[in-house]
Amino acid sequence: NPVLIGFSLFATLLSTISYLSMPGEAIAKGPTSLYGLLALPLVYIVVGYGLIPLYMRRRVTSTYELLEDRLGLGIRLLGACLFVVLRLVWMSLLVYLAGQAMAVMLGLGDEWIPAIVFCTGFVAVIYTSLGGLRAVVITDFVQTVLMLGGGVLVIVVVSMDLGGFQWFPTSWQENWDQQPILSLDPGTRISAVGLILSTLIWYICTSGGDQTVVQRFMATADAAAARRSLRTQLIVGALIGTTLSIVGFALLGYFKLHPQMLPEGIDIAANADRIFPRFISFHLPQGVSGLVVAAMFAAAMSSIDSGVNSISAVVTSDFLARFGRRPQSGRGQVRMAQLLAFGIGSIVVVGSTFMEYVPGNITAVTAKTTNLLVTPIFALFFFALFVPCARPAGVVVGAVCGTATAVLIAFSGPIFGMDPHTGLDPISFMWIGPTALLVNLASGTLVSLGWQRKKPV
Repeated sequence: NPVLIGFSLFATLLSTISYLSMPGEAIAKGPTSLYGLLALPLVYIVVGYGLIPLYMRRRVTSTYELLEDRLGLGIRLLGACLFVVLRLVWMSLLVYLAGQAMAVMLGLGDEWIPAIVFCTGFVAVIYTSLGGLRAVVITDFVQTVLMLGGGVLVIVVVSMDLGGFQWFPTSWQENWDQQPILSLDPGTRISAVGLILSTLIWYICTSGGDQTVVQRFMATADAAAARRSLRTQLIVGALIGTTLSIVGFALLGYFKLHPQMLPEGIDIAANADRIFPRFISFHLPQGVSGLVVAAMFAAAMSSIDSGVNSISAVVTSDFLARFGRRPQSGRGQVRMAQLLAFGIGSIVVVGSTFMEYVPGNITAVTAKTTNLLVTPIFALFFFALFVPCARPAGVVVGAVCGTATAVLIAFSGPIFGMDPHTGLDPISFMWIGPTALLVNLASGTLVSLGWQRKKPV
């Protein structure tokens, strides 16, 4: 069902990270993050009418099969490898953030985070390996409803406690950054134009190169149904994104009116990502807090199940089946899928222990890790579909240059030194996607043209 697929797309791509980061971003930085929603109509046009018809002409298990016809086996394997690394890092980050938040909500110390991560991942791996994509899509729908309901409950409770909506900010708060509409300074953390461009690039690249997304488009009946799924995803994303930002405003107003409720050592600006989980744990009525904690668990599992399912499909199709190593019997295939699922889950649990070393709030950490490979993966498809002169050597060079650019921007502070005036990276994380994509496409095209000229007639 395309509507269910649309809910699943939302739950897969945003999930725990958004559930935690959007309220924290609104508390500490203000409403500028909502500018990204202005990019969604253009996303629908480009992806719905530019990419989806091309992809739906050929039904494949793995998206990266499409690369082999045009650019050869090596580029197909490159795309599959980049995707597996991207999703493993992404899942490691989200389960770490979920475990960190849930430890606060359950009143546990940080030493319990690995146990929470293990339990969450274990449950998601079990139902994913048993039910496949159908189980993932249906549970994603239920989990999305839980996420939306949890945010609405927080707004309702705060409004009832304060006797109205006086918590809603009517002026720019003193703890918010100055965030211009447009800034030519690359070190500006967020500007409206930069955020719109970054959101546009991220959605297009993810929709056109990520197995978790294309796999869901392929599960619909035709291109029109796939567009309906995309439309549902964007509408749900805008609705929940707006709701979670309003949750941030509500919490900011609540704790400004009740500063004594904040424990010593937690600052509204510096520790904004911890305020939402703490409010859930200590300030919501019993029963209501349980529902919101359930929403947090749901958000974590909705991303784990999708990642496990899509990585399993890529490993099975692009590596095992492609080289004749896939078991022939039905029982053997089920056993292999289960082993893959548990192996992926184990890697994610171990990898989550390294996420605490990436600096920044949740929004910045997410951009610095999961966005590193989004544009290089999409660039492979762009070369295959839209650049007639593309050659495998040029595509590889483009991927290397694009990834290197993304790393240099994401970790510009540790590499080049932090800005002494702002304490931020000298290049903002919002430029990772647009700049990396431009460098990738330019370098890959130039090398392909040069390679073509050198080839004997």
